[in-house]
Amino acid sequence: MDQPLFDGELVHSRRLLYTPSSFARSSLLHLQEAGSLQARAPHASARQGLASYLVFLVEQGSGTLTYAGTRHDLQAGDCVFLDCRIPYEHRTGQDLWRLRWAHFYGPNMGAIYKKYQERGGQPAFRAACPERYRTLLQEIYETASGEDHVRDMRLCSELFALLTQLMEDGWRPGAARTTHGKRRSAQEVKDYLDAHFAEKITLDALAERFYINKFYLTRVFKEEFGQSISNYLAQLRITQAKRMLRFTDDSVEAIALECGLADANYFARLFKKVEGIAPGEYRRQW
Repeated sequence: MDQPLFDGELVHSRRLLYTPSSFARSSLLHLQEAGSLQARAPHASARQGLASYLVFLVEQGSGTLTYAGTRHDLQAGDCVFLDCRIPYEHRTGQDLWRLRWAHFYGPNMGAIYKKYQERGGQPAFRAACPERYRTLLQEIYETASGEDHVRDMRLCSELFALLTQLMEDGWRPGAARTTHGKRRSAQEVKDYLDAHFAEKITLDALAERFYINKFYLTRVFKEEFGQSISNYLAQLRITQAKRMLRFTDDSVEAIALECGLADANYFARLFKKVEGIAPGEYRRQW
């Protein structure tokens, strides 16, 4: 596939507009556009209302990003991750920048971006390893340029690798004003849940055990681990239940009790809510 070059007064760019298959568009994380550019003169670019998510890396130079009403000053090594439905503008500085980017979309991107934000991810941040983003974006561009018969699947995998890197670098519990002491308290509670999930546990009992206000504990735990105490406890119990359903002959009632849920009917409802099927059906499938 040709790799179109664009030479203009404002930019020199190499970009690839990609059209995914109907299957990829409906079922996969899919690429829309990828490329790189070198600014030749100061200029601005503004967008809004696009069904797209944008990642770009500042490889050289400087500029600014205005997103959701907030301005961010960008330098070489900074990375940007945006929901393009929200108005944004990026503008070159006098030190003209070079960018590498990818636009993409997918059925679950709204939830993924929300999780990124909940974990402390910012629209613009200093990349711990800019070279990693350069490599990922280059791989996406090269795959889209090729003729691989499973190209859409490869692009989906590469875009998920990019999102995984963003999630890893974006995780900043401190951005939610969580102090070291708060993190320690939340970690102690998590360790306790890991060890005692099979016991009866209430929020009041946790607050009393760790000498902490239950409402404060609820907020700090979610800031630190991205989910509520009740959801984390349910996750532990359901994981243990799946092990027992697969590798023991214990009854559903016995498994519920072993996982800290004396009410077998409640256990069955919780299991179906999390896994989408009843415990007995899960056992038959596996």
